[in-house]
Amino acid sequence: MRTELVSDPGLADHPNEDFASVGLPASGQGGSLVVLDGVTPPRSETGCLHSVPWFTARLGGALTELTVSLPDVPLAEALSRAVSRTSAAHAETCDLSHPRTPQATVVLARWSPASVEYLVLSDSALLVEAPDGTVTAVLDDRLARLPRSALATDALVDAHYRNKEGGFFTAAADPSVAARAVTGVLPRSEVRTLAALTDGAGRWVETFREGDWTDFLALVRKQGARALVDRVRELERADAAGSRTYLGRSKTHDDATVAYAEL
Repeated sequence: MRTELVSDPGLADHPNEDFASVGLPASGQGGSLVVLDGVTPPRSETGCLHSVPWFTARLGGALTELTVSLPDVPLAEALSRAVSRTSAAHAETCDLSHPRTPQATVVLARWSPASVEYLVLSDSALLVEAPDGTVTAVLDDRLARLPRSALATDALVDAHYRNKEGGFFTAAADPSVAARAVTGVLPRSEVRTLAALTDGAGRWVETFREGDWTDFLALVRKQGARALVDRVRELERADAAGSRTYLGRSKTHDDATVAYAEL
């Protein structure tokens, strides 16, 4: 098995809000990938004493432990338990009902000798490669399907679309959000490679059109995730004015994370 993790902050003077882990149980039977993209609040007021990196570290750590230690618990239930655990850690000091309480996108994948399970919530992505080389992108596209007018102001997003029916969902303080995730199970024999990535790394495809998801995975396999992220940074610097934009590119550089596993 080959695994690789790369997580690069968008700005050198700003903490990385992404989280990534590979969990390999001592039994040697299976493993898991966890990737979170912390949602940067557009203003300082979040109702919380804690930073987004604090939140993603807590939630990501809980998910890493739960996906490995409880292999028979479905991923949606593992996410629900992890959100509950994280919320309990600061419920007494913070206003968890605030729409901008710390939150994150989630990608989970877990494999055993028999199957591969997956979960995607919000605009990070999971790439699944079959033995014949076919690559499928597992996406939660609810945010991308919103009209641009729906995202006109942060207040409008918070009031009508963030963690609301008809809008989009992230892992914040409500464990029931786990039921909103895109989930599935595949036979282990149908999966050769997995790659979980935040949208900062996904810009290689979605913003700069360097190739499709099959090309993305081929580049990571051949040159490594570091080369992929470095290329994204080159493209961002060359397009500092933001002429090649897409839904969600609100900053020149974004945290970029790739977790890769050849099964």
